[in-house]
Amino acid sequence: MKSKGGSSTLSKSITICSLGPLDRMIIEHVAGAISNRCGLRYKISSRMDSLKYAFDEKRGQYNSKLILKRLTELPLNSLKFLAITEVDLFVPILKYVFGLAQVGGQCAIISTYRLRPQFYDHEPNQDLLMDRIGKTALHELGHSLGLTHCRDRHCVMHSSTSIGDTDFKRSDFCPTCFELFRWQLENCGIRIKPRMPQS
Repeated sequence: MKSKGGSSTLSKSITICSLGPLDRMIIEHVAGAISNRCGLRYKISSRMDSLKYAFDEKRGQYNSKLILKRLTELPLNSLKFLAITEVDLFVPILKYVFGLAQVGGQCAIISTYRLRPQFYDHEPNQDLLMDRIGKTALHELGHSLGLTHCRDRHCVMHSSTSIGDTDFKRSDFCPTCFELFRWQLENCGIRIKPRMPQS
């Protein structure tokens, strides 16, 4: 559900924003994942277009750390800010990333670029793409709420160093990460009952 009401309600919601052109279906899918799996309210912000400041000509990719830094400088009236883009992201020490968030930070970003089956020379598969996007969004949101990588390969908080890792994971937290997630929300003044982890 979209968050409505006063500033108190908005400050306890997740803001979702596209960076550049993005299929509206992707935004709605991420919003649904946040609402259904986490029990959190959300609001969809207006699209932000320019990412030129983060483009690295030598790599032909966009520096996700620079984008994250820019996002943290925005005036935000929400619990967390999740940005979604179609461009290819990297951090200086890695060839690419599916997303990035500072543990316990305000903002997170994910990219659909390497989540699309076509990137791996496979046929387009909308269901698979949405599954990957949902997992990546929950993973980075978990980081922003203080969760670190999980050793359980089935947990959505397990590190994805390849697309195979993402596909192997479930779209939910393991019992331990689930409890940490709920505890972090309570520390933010949000007392809700997120959906129980999948068995």
